[in-house]
Amino acid sequence: MIEPNPKADLLRYLQDARDALVWKLDGLSEYDIRRPLTPTGTNLLGLVKHVAGVELGYFGDTFGRPFFDEAPPPWWYTENAEPNSDMWATADESREEIVGLYQQAWEHSDSTMATLTLDAIGHVPWWPEERREVTLHHVLVRVISDTQRHAGHADIVRELIDGSVGYLQGKDNMAPGDQAWWEDYRSRLERAARAADNG
Repeated sequence: MIEPNPKADLLRYLQDARDALVWKLDGLSEYDIRRPLTPTGTNLLGLVKHVAGVELGYFGDTFGRPFFDEAPPPWWYTENAEPNSDMWATADESREEIVGLYQQAWEHSDSTMATLTLDAIGHVPWWPEERREVTLHHVLVRVISDTQRHAGHADIVRELIDGSVGYLQGKDNMAPGDQAWWEDYRSRLERAARAADNG
């Protein structure tokens, strides 16, 4: 019989999302990982930067385990930070720096999860006072949800850049079909959408 291990299960799904998000940067130029591809500026490196901050805040500050020994970077979530500055990378912020910070965030988060039980209590400093108290379990589910959501954004952004698709490296999770099949499939969807609109 398999013994249940909820923390390990949750951590596995978080790591899958982390890996998927970083993988979406592979093989792309500096321009392509930074360029905004939606009206609100969604870009691949910005997504990685954002989730690094999410993990460092929720698994660090919330449980009295701050990551930054000294002053945090200028984009960090303070009242002086420029709005949305965690969602894009300046020309001076390298891919290696941001991905490296994200991987350090994983280590910091994983250490918090290894140290604390799922029912450990933390306090989210940026939430309203009446809702600040949370469990590690709650935070872990929230961060998995947020990271998976942004990994989905990265899927779409990467497909817009160069047509690359897939869930994880070596596991594309896509229907089988060559380019002609996909073009036919997309045409069928377009026809169905137009028929529904005219119907």
